[in-house]
Amino acid sequence: MNIVIPIVTLIVGLVAGFFIGAFYLRKQLEKMQNDPEMLQKMAKQMGYNLNSKQMQRAQQMMKNQPMPGKGQGRKRKG
Repeated sequence: MNIVIPIVTLIVGLVAGFFIGAFYLRKQLEKMQNDPEMLQKMAKQMGYNLNSKQMQRAQQMMKNQPMPGKGQGRKRKG
């Protein structure tokens, strides 16, 4: 019993951390779609300097892509 409880706790913590991280990331991406300053900041961190036309294109691309986990299942082949 002294070995089982820490292992179960570790697994539950990892699963909970994953879902909390995914939720946080999804919220940040949703904010970024509506806030061009955040998008510009992220682009600069990645080493890109976007002009206004590129910024509009990036925002449009983000709005057109479905958010992961929002009712989008895996597509089946066949």
